[in-house]
Amino acid sequence: MALYAIGDLHLSMSADKPMDVFGARWENHVEKLREGFSALTQDDVCVLCGDLSWGMSIADCLDDFRFIASLPGRKIVLKGNHDYWWTTRAKAERFFAENGIEGIEILNNNCVMYDEKTAVCGTRGWFYEEETGAAHDKKIMEREIGRLETSLKAAGDAEKLCFLHYPPIFRDYICREMLDMLSAYGVRRCFYGHIHGLGHKFAVEGLNYGVDYRLVSADYVDFRPVRVL
Repeated sequence: MALYAIGDLHLSMSADKPMDVFGARWENHVEKLREGFSALTQDDVCVLCGDLSWGMSIADCLDDFRFIASLPGRKIVLKGNHDYWWTTRAKAERFFAENGIEGIEILNNNCVMYDEKTAVCGTRGWFYEEETGAAHDKKIMEREIGRLETSLKAAGDAEKLCFLHYPPIFRDYICREMLDMLSAYGVRRCFYGHIHGLGHKFAVEGLNYGVDYRLVSADYVDFRPVRVL
């Protein structure tokens, strides 16, 4: 059993949102994902770091989730900024059950144990491009910090691997609240998505502030899940 991560699948099997408008790298990206996941086995686990589907409601995402479920391995999914379908974990789990979708777990205000000693923790996060006003930003930031802490606490004494959608560090931006939370709970490795195209060259990877960061946006990793463990 191995652990992998990838973000930003941006599926649109039932929506009119072709991804090739974002550049040649995205051409036939569904087939690229299928090929990339072929390296996994049914015993493996893959964390999907947000921006899964362009569907506006979870019902609009049915074909996308069927595709995700068809890929090898168990999937753990968290919210991205374009996951407009996202409501609650209970509603998603009910939708999966009603439609025979298996092997997909929601990471939201919880942690998911990879094995007896290792926990998958995380949340969407917060990013400078979303800032709209001090009061609004503070409210959203506090909510995301609370969700992250709930996830980390749920892991107990297990090793905590953190998965976010937004990067906590990017170019000159530092989300100090996120960094402090990771430090407080002894997180040593963090994986994130969201960054595409020209932004790749500004992505922060490697050891920063005591945490080893890795960008796993699908177009950055050539649509192949990245081995974590």
